[in-house]
Amino acid sequence: MRLFAAVLPPQDVSDELALKVAELRRLPGASELRWTGVPGWHFTLAFYGEVDEALVPELSTRLERAARRTPCFPLALRGGGQFGHGRALWAGAFGDLPVLRLLAERAEAAARKAGVEMGEHRRYKAHLTVARSREAVDVRPYLSVLDGFTSRTWTVDEVALVRSNLPKSGVPGEQPRYEVVGRWALGGAG
Repeated sequence: MRLFAAVLPPQDVSDELALKVAELRRLPGASELRWTGVPGWHFTLAFYGEVDEALVPELSTRLERAARRTPCFPLALRGGGQFGHGRALWAGAFGDLPVLRLLAERAEAAARKAGVEMGEHRRYKAHLTVARSREAVDVRPYLSVLDGFTSRTWTVDEVALVRSNLPKSGVPGEQPRYEVVGRWALGGAG
């Protein structure tokens, strides 16, 4: 199973971002980018890659524990950025980023303790990918549109374990399908 831990924005926040992305998609050159869709929007906390199904129960137990130990926190989408000279265009985060970073570290530690091979540790950068490209792209016009964007603030109260089902059809532009396989409340939630 190809898995990752994530924070999922509420539907109304995704709808706000969808309006901004529709604006981005009208800019010159937008057809050169592969745009992600609302169903796939998330803040990855830790990417686990291919995980043996036998490890999923232990991973789930440890993610639940990590969630319980982490308080609920405010978060909003704000601005944007890029990785790899426009190979990834993303919306940024605003709010209690130290707690978001802590949750990401705990999600990674949960996997390591469960026996998931994690590879090298990277410093966490909160981002929600809205478009990708195989080639370097000048995304400055997109970033200037995203610069003025801020969604409403919501309270993050859960962590999700998400399965990524990669496209098999070979149809250009087909997106992965994401399926939530577990959700755990953060400490102080509900």
